[in-house]
Amino acid sequence: ITSPVAFDILPLKLHPFSQSTPTGLDCVGWKRRVSAPVITDGALDKTALVDDVGSEEDLYEDFRGSNHRYGHAGGGGEQLAINELISDGSVVYAEALWDHVTMDDQELGFKAGDVIEVMDATNKEWWWGRILDSEGWFPASFVRLRVNQDEPMEDYPLKVEGGKEDDSRRFGMGQTTKDQMRTNVINEIISTERDYIKHLKDICEGYIKQCRKRADMFTEEQLKTIFGNIEDIYRCQKKFVKALEKKFNKDHPHLSEVGSCFLEYQTEFQIYSEYCNNHPNACMELSRLTKVNKYVYFFEACRLLQKMIDISLDGFLLTPVQKICKYPLQLAELLKYTNPQHRDFKDVEAALNAMKNVARLINERKRRLENIDKIAQWQSSIEEWEGEDVLVRSSELIYSGELAKISHPQAKSQQRMFFLFDHQLVCCKKDLLRRDILYYKSRINMDDMEILDVEDGKDKDFNISVKNAFKLHCRDTEEVHLFCAKKPEQKQRWLKAFENERRQVQLDQETGFSITEVQKKQAMLNASKQHHAGKPKAVTRPYYDFLMRQKHPTLPTLLPQQQVFMLAEPKRKPSNFWQNISRLTPFRK
Repeated sequence: ITSPVAFDILPLKLHPFSQSTPTGLDCVGWKRRVSAPVITDGALDKTALVDDVGSEEDLYEDFRGSNHRYGHAGGGGEQLAINELISDGSVVYAEALWDHVTMDDQELGFKAGDVIEVMDATNKEWWWGRILDSEGWFPASFVRLRVNQDEPMEDYPLKVEGGKEDDSRRFGMGQTTKDQMRTNVINEIISTERDYIKHLKDICEGYIKQCRKRADMFTEEQLKTIFGNIEDIYRCQKKFVKALEKKFNKDHPHLSEVGSCFLEYQTEFQIYSEYCNNHPNACMELSRLTKVNKYVYFFEACRLLQKMIDISLDGFLLTPVQKICKYPLQLAELLKYTNPQHRDFKDVEAALNAMKNVARLINERKRRLENIDKIAQWQSSIEEWEGEDVLVRSSELIYSGELAKISHPQAKSQQRMFFLFDHQLVCCKKDLLRRDILYYKSRINMDDMEILDVEDGKDKDFNISVKNAFKLHCRDTEEVHLFCAKKPEQKQRWLKAFENERRQVQLDQETGFSITEVQKKQAMLNASKQHHAGKPKAVTRPYYDFLMRQKHPTLPTLLPQQQVFMLAEPKRKPSNFWQNISRLTPFRK
């Protein structure tokens, strides 16, 4: 094999550690694998793969004989079936496994657990879907098809005041139907757990065991970075699946009482936090190693020897991250089909809350780590940047918007764009002709500031009349910055944002959250390599051809992120990047 090994996005397919169930497909996604040319490391060490693997030539023969290819996930029968259902007029629903950050106005934003109507699954990586009145592209890898497709949308849990589900809707279906639905969910939980155990075993025995035999290729520190504590997870999950099987009623699955198992192991599941926190480091180390041929061949040989499905190692290592975040979805569905009189009801309800808390902590950490890439991309789009990078002190965009900044001594008012991060407020100026271009002007250290609400009327410090104003006052230098918003509600959002910024800083201090120097440098390096490439044409469908002509939706090219805090897009002419940065923030302008 002489050509570079291309890593592309894995299409949606059957869960790698799951089988299809009578209820439908259990789908889960994998992260985009970044294209990376393989660098030939000079004259290859011909003994590098002899132990248990054979020579490189032998590997090539196995490789050609098996019809495998890198980065290809296998057939598309499931995808074809989905499109056939849609073409026949069936409504296909999917549940979000992850939050999706919408960095493009043609993408569909959603939160984990949201239900999406799939309208087009023609493309392998990006599907077209609808939530209420919103339509757009979304990454297929971020959703799974609902377990019970035949359940009408009207029977899906409704939220009422107080955040609780509408019991009358939840328990309105017939008991026989509900028992069958509960059986479906129980079977899915048991089936996916058994397959997940095999998946973990394959990683530990197929990869880690072989890697430890090659001290000339891997140090123990490297193996710790790549695989994290996945062996601890394997031991934990083996005990967990045994506990589940003891509670599984084979004759009457709907009578199974599995809630107590999740409660019993909720503390042990916290070991996933260590794994998830390490996962970005594992990806970087793998990316570095797979630029060298002998490592690519070695990892592929390990997969072939263990007879694992055609997914690269980075894809396999993502599944524990996905698994811990999938438990709340499964438990929520189980609770939906469990009557309050069922002996398992209270335990399932408590287990759902417990697993939500575990997933929430892990998800938050993951979201923060992923956001640094977007922050780096944002900074690279700012002209005439001065001083240290934003990531030196900050890792979270809290809020952004336009304000009038009033300066001494002439009390001159200037319209500026402000971006509030943890620890700092960055000020930018719009280009006079190209309003989508921003120039760096200044920044304010928020650690030294106190926020002062200013009443409408004449301000004594600046001797001018102000409206919707607030001040930032430096405790050390007594320096004062005066800002005015256009509307009262905008001012209140800014005041709330400043409160959230201080709360975020305090929380980070309490939890010890920090971004490593390696992660910061990698994010800035990735941002510097970004190019504004044209997007491929979308695959159209007859029933929204008109919409295509009106909106010109195109397939997103950016790596989808797995958390979202959406902000309404400014009402101005669309541009290439800056107007979308505000979508990272948790408020609406």
